Amino acid sequence: MPSKKIHKILVANRGEIAVRIIGTLRKLSIASVAVYADNDADSLHCRIADEARPLGGGSLKDTYLNIQKIIDSALDAGADAIHPGYGFLSENAEFAEACRANNLIFIGPDAESMRLMGDKIRARQFAIDNDIPVVWGLVGSVEEIEAQAAALPYPVLIKASAGGGGKGMHIVEDAAQLHLSLEQASREAEKYFGNGQIFIEQYIRNPRHIEVQILADHHGNVIHLFERECSVQRRYQKVIEESPSPTLTEERRQTICETAVAICKSMNYKNAGTVEFILDENQNFYFLEMNTRIQVEHPVTEQRTGIDIVEEQIRIARGKVMGYTQDSITANGHAIECRIYAEDPENNFMPAPAELTLYHEPNMRGVRIDSSINGPTTISDSYDPMISKLICHGKTRESAIEITKNALKNYIVQTRKTNIPYLQSIIDNEDFLNNRIDTSYCEKHQKELVTSMHQMRDEVKKEDAAALFLFYDFNKLYLENKNIDNVWEEIGYWRFNMNIIVEVDGKPYTVNVEKIRRKSLNCIINGQDYEVLLSQNGGGINKVIINGTAESVFVSETSDNNYCVHLKGLDFICRRNDELNYTKDYSNIDVKNNDMTYFSPMPGKVIKVNVKEGDVVKEGDVLCVVEAMKMENNIKAMTSAQVAKVLVNEGDKVDVKTILIELVL
Repeated sequence: MPSKKIHKILVANRGEIAVRIIGTLRKLSIASVAVYADNDADSLHCRIADEARPLGGGSLKDTYLNIQKIIDSALDAGADAIHPGYGFLSENAEFAEACRANNLIFIGPDAESMRLMGDKIRARQFAIDNDIPVVWGLVGSVEEIEAQAAALPYPVLIKASAGGGGKGMHIVEDAAQLHLSLEQASREAEKYFGNGQIFIEQYIRNPRHIEVQILADHHGNVIHLFERECSVQRRYQKVIEESPSPTLTEERRQTICETAVAICKSMNYKNAGTVEFILDENQNFYFLEMNTRIQVEHPVTEQRTGIDIVEEQIRIARGKVMGYTQDSITANGHAIECRIYAEDPENNFMPAPAELTLYHEPNMRGVRIDSSINGPTTISDSYDPMISKLICHGKTRESAIEITKNALKNYIVQTRKTNIPYLQSIIDNEDFLNNRIDTSYCEKHQKELVTSMHQMRDEVKKEDAAALFLFYDFNKLYLENKNIDNVWEEIGYWRFNMNIIVEVDGKPYTVNVEKIRRKSLNCIINGQDYEVLLSQNGGGINKVIINGTAESVFVSETSDNNYCVHLKGLDFICRRNDELNYTKDYSNIDVKNNDMTYFSPMPGKVIKVNVKEGDVVKEGDVLCVVEAMKMENNIKAMTSAQVAKVLVNEGDKVDVKTILIELVL
C-alpha cells in the first residue's frame, strides 16, 4: 500500500477521547477539525481544535451519529481523514465505507472486519473455524432456544448478537427463568442495536475479563501490546482496568497474546483493535469478542509501553510500516485506570447529570488524566456520564495502587454525585488488594463498598474541616501571596477570643479563635485545641499541619458563595455564619412601610456605587460594593424596586449599620 499524506483530520467524536486525539494531532503537526452538537458548542474539544464544525441540535442520530453531516463537515473543512474515536460511529461499517467513497481516509479497520466482529454470532463462528477456544453456545430464535430449555447447561448467559456495553445481557440460572429473560433480552437488543437477534452461552462462574491490545499494518505486521485485566465491572461495564493482569501466569500471558495476534492475522485485520477473552478459575481462556476501534482503557497500555496508540493508528492509516516490532516492545511497571463517572453508586449507579462547579486535577508523578473538563461546566444527560479517566503508573501493582489512592484523594470533582468515593472504597478493599476479583466483584461487594464509603466520611472529623476552612478564610490575603505578616493588624477591630460560627455540611460549630498570624491559627472547637500551620502553598493545594498531622487541603469558593473544603478525598461544604462573615453577600434589610433600607454589614470603605436615585433594579443586582478586611462585599437588591436615596459616595468610610441605599417598591 503506497504511503498517503495526511495534513488535516476531522475527529468524529466529543469529550475526553476527542481531546486526547487532538493532543496527538498537535504533536504530529496535523491540523484538527472538531465537530459539535449545539449543546457542546463551548466544549474543550472545540476550543483546542484548529477549527470546529457545527452538527446542529436534536438527538444523537441528528448529530454525532449523522454520517452525512460528518462527511460533509470533513469535505467542507478540506480534511484528508477522519478519526472516529470510540463509541458513536467508530464501529459502523457504513460510516467507514462512506469515508472511503468520499476519498477520506478512515482511521480504523475496513468495513468487512467491522461487520465480522460486530456480529457476535459471526465472530463466534469465525473463532470456531480458526480453532480458537470458545465457550459452549447456542444460536437460534427464541422458540428454538426454548425448545432445548431442559438440556441447557445452566447457568447460561443471554447476549445480543449486535450488542455491547452489557445491553441485552442476562444471566439465567434455571429453565424457569428462561422464557422471560429471552423475551426481555430480545426487546433490549432491538431497542439498543436495531437487531433483536440473540444467542446464549454457558455462563462461566467467577470469570476474569482479559483483553489484548493489538496493532496491525498494511504490510503483514501484527503485534500485541500485552494484556489488560478488566474484571472490575458494574452492570457489565468496566470501572477499573489494569495491566499487567495480576492473574495470568507468564506462560498463559504469552499464549493469550499470541492467540489474539493469530485471530487478527486470520481475518487480515488492519489498524488498532482489542481482542477480549474470558478466563476461568483454572486459567482456561475463551474468545469473547473483538472491538474494532481504540478502547476507552487504551491509556493503561500506553503508560506501560510508552507507545502512543493514536499516533500508530494514523501511521498505519497512511500506509506506513508500524514503528515497532514485537521484539522492540517492552512493558514496564503496573498501570491502573479508574473511570470517573457522574453517577450514584448507592442507586444502582444511575447517571447523575448536574452542574459541575469545581474541578481540580491532582498533579503528581505517575498520574495521567484524560478529560475534557478544565473548569465549571454542566454534566449533560445527553451523553455517557463519564467525566474523565484517571491513569496511575508505578513500578509494581502495590505502588500503582498507592499512587491511585493518593490521586483519588486529591481529585476534586464537585457535582451532585460522582463515583470517586466508590473507587476509593474499591482501591482500599482487601479483596481487590489481594486480587480476589472477578466480573461479579462489584455486585458481590456492593453493600460492603457502600458501607465503606459512609465510614470514610464518618471518620473525618468535621471540626477539622471547620478549623481548616477558618484558617483559609482568615489567611486569604497571605495565600494569594500578598505581602502581609500579621492578619490581626489588617483587621484591627477584631478582638482576641471571639467566637466564630462555622457551618460544616449545614451543622454549626462554635470556634473560639485564640490567635491567628500568617501561616498559623490557634483555636478551640468543642473543647479541643486546634493548631493549624501552613507548610506549603501552591497549585491550589495547601499543605498544612493540623495538630501535628500533615494534610493536603484544597479550599475554594463554590457557585453559591459557600466554600468547599476537600480533605482526605472528601468534600465538605463550609460557610461562616456570624456577624463578620465576609464570605457571603451582605443585604441587611429593614422593611418599613414598603421602603427598604440597606446598611453596611461591617466597618469598611465604599469602593463602588452602581445606582443613582430613580433607577429601577431587580433582585440580585449589585447596588454597591463595600471593601472590608481587604475583601469586596457585594450589597445586592433583595427584590425588584426603585432607588429612592443613595446616601454614600465612592471612597466614603462606613461603620456597621451605616445606611447606604434606600429602595422603594
